Amino acid sequence: METPFDFDMLKEHYHSLSLKISNTRKILGRPLTLTDKILYSHLHPDSPVKEYSRGKDYVFFSPDRVAMQDATAQMALLQFMTCGKSKTSVPSTVHCDHLILAKDGADADLKSSNIENAEVFDFLKSISNKYGIGFWKPGAGIIHQIVLENYAFPGGMMIGTDSHTPNAGGLGMLAIGVGGADAVDVMTGMPWELKMPKIIGVHLTGTLSGWASAKDVILKVAGILTVKGGTGAIVEYFGEGAQSLSCTGKGTICNMGAEIGATTSTFGYDAAMAKYLKATNRTSIAELADSVIADLNGDPECYLNPEQYFDQVIHIDLNTLEPHVNGPYTPDLAWPISKFAAAVKENNYPETLDVGLIGSCTNSSYEDLSRAASVAKQAITKNLKVKSEFTVTPGSELIRYTVERDGLLNAFEQIGGVVLANACGPCIGQWKRHNLDPTRKNSIITSFNRNFSKRNDGNANTHAFVASPEIVTALAVAGKLSFNPLVDSLMNENGEMVKLDPPSGFELPPKGFDVDDAGYEAPAGEGSQIKIAVNPSSKRIQLLEPFKEITSDQLRNVRVLIKAKGKCTTDHISMAGPWLEFRGHLENISNNCLIGAMNAYNGESNRVLNFVTNEYMTVPDSARTYKSNNISTFVIGEENYGEGSSREHAAMEPRYLGVKAVIVKSFARIHETNLKKQGMLALTFKQPSDYELIRQDDLLDLEGFDAMKPGVSLILIAKHSDGSSDRIELLHTYNEQQISWIREGSALNKIRKELA
Repeated sequence: METPFDFDMLKEHYHSLSLKISNTRKILGRPLTLTDKILYSHLHPDSPVKEYSRGKDYVFFSPDRVAMQDATAQMALLQFMTCGKSKTSVPSTVHCDHLILAKDGADADLKSSNIENAEVFDFLKSISNKYGIGFWKPGAGIIHQIVLENYAFPGGMMIGTDSHTPNAGGLGMLAIGVGGADAVDVMTGMPWELKMPKIIGVHLTGTLSGWASAKDVILKVAGILTVKGGTGAIVEYFGEGAQSLSCTGKGTICNMGAEIGATTSTFGYDAAMAKYLKATNRTSIAELADSVIADLNGDPECYLNPEQYFDQVIHIDLNTLEPHVNGPYTPDLAWPISKFAAAVKENNYPETLDVGLIGSCTNSSYEDLSRAASVAKQAITKNLKVKSEFTVTPGSELIRYTVERDGLLNAFEQIGGVVLANACGPCIGQWKRHNLDPTRKNSIITSFNRNFSKRNDGNANTHAFVASPEIVTALAVAGKLSFNPLVDSLMNENGEMVKLDPPSGFELPPKGFDVDDAGYEAPAGEGSQIKIAVNPSSKRIQLLEPFKEITSDQLRNVRVLIKAKGKCTTDHISMAGPWLEFRGHLENISNNCLIGAMNAYNGESNRVLNFVTNEYMTVPDSARTYKSNNISTFVIGEENYGEGSSREHAAMEPRYLGVKAVIVKSFARIHETNLKKQGMLALTFKQPSDYELIRQDDLLDLEGFDAMKPGVSLILIAKHSDGSSDRIELLHTYNEQQISWIREGSALNKIRKELA
């Protein structure tokens, strides 16, 4: 039997868990949800056990591990290497998955990527080796799938520099997406701060059947809660319906919890998790978890009377749950399949389906691919010609090798499917579509998680929809969005009308998982002599200079860099796709700063009026012009600003370009934290309608900064060119420690000082 990664840490965790939880229950004097148990068992010594107020109190935690994907690891590790530590304080890993362009197929794409990204991969490998970080090479798989297969464990807490880190909730963890600065906190051994989350309970009853899948649970939840309904909350799934789901199905649900803004999502430990642990060579962890199973689930009283213990409760009956299709342009526009065809017609969505894409970190399990393959096999046996392009993205080499061995990939290839590398590719904009007319409205459907405008292929005319792999495959066979496989028939090549049967598959491979080379490279035992070579003239890797602190004199006569109108996600603030090339080079990647945001004053993106030159410029050029003239700038935005990825570049770029404050109607959690970590002001309008008062040519003064205190408003004076002015109250959520980050220039600057 193989020894799991970090097994000594795991043994200590489980041996001390029962005492920690019983002590917490005694002090709090109430039953505990699973979320309570994991949070309180990971309190840092600086935060003693007591009843913390959900949604209000900031609390310090000690996560068990850190995981970083290649696009975010660059900046996280560039920050870490300045702290003076010789090794990370907790187990940490780097995963090379985001930089692999999907174009021609797995082998060709991986070969090209290794050449084009050699400088970055070599940097990540060497820095991982130096600081004792596990390294997963290109082709090994997508970070969240690798974590589920190797590192996730029931009752644990981890952070990851990617918003879909919650995937590990499928194995009963609290796995939380963060920015790189948060990762540095944990890797240096500092306490990690989080506002005590609220808890949303989702009570699942019944059992899935037919075309319905675990994916449909989160698509339904997204429709209920919307993209901001989970902000500041952990979603805990429970009930007999939850126990009926596979471990990887649970992971799918937790993964896409990022799309409702949730801090993370999780399930209680059960037989399905034990089965998955054993199937992935972690029987010893299953045995440890079995010995404390009551501590890895909420107390029964919490589930008998959930309204007393959860801040919100949602009930979903799996017996009646319909397959869903969500989109376009937002992951919370939820259509039951029975109503989707009408929605396509009524909203004038392009009915012809250009491409169906399955796989990714959220839906590439053996169960997912076996069920989708059963639909593909039907297309073959029923003599149906597949009408749409079709791609398959395995989540890991373990998955790819096993499904190829079992003939599933062959089924996809027989219907014209192209197997892509075990990487993120089309999901994150690393997708080179062939023969696409960018002016033509078109539709694609994926089993991914995120579908913002331009997300997949950089084209605003692409209408991207999200569904289960089974539904995606069926619609690709039909070649049209209006097809409902539950009731509709298709004409085959013989002119016969045939109907697809409900999909079938296997929760786990009947012959077990298998792989030749999973792609892991262990770090050197001692890294002091390892040198990290960074070419000073590199266009992709740049050593960091500390940010300077904001001072009150910089907050007078400030200009509006951009007033963003409507949805402004991290993709709008710092695009992915081709810009992933510069994730390790702050100066170069800052050339994409806010280029996707719509300017409220002219309805255009990346075109703002600069008041130094009185000319229209790109947003980055305008920012650089203001900065070179010692003029500070503010960014103004609307609701849920910074929704989407954990991308800390979306905070670092404006900071680098001279933005001192971001003032919006409301923030997405991770982005607000990232702004704070970089020593910037993240402020909200007390009256959201005051957004309308900010004019293009205003000069802005921010009052109260020197005396800034927790819970005390700041005042924005908007001085208009006609001589009038508006006095606007601004709220903030900074505590004393976070205010100190601003005074020091960034959280990292403070860490350096404390570790010196």
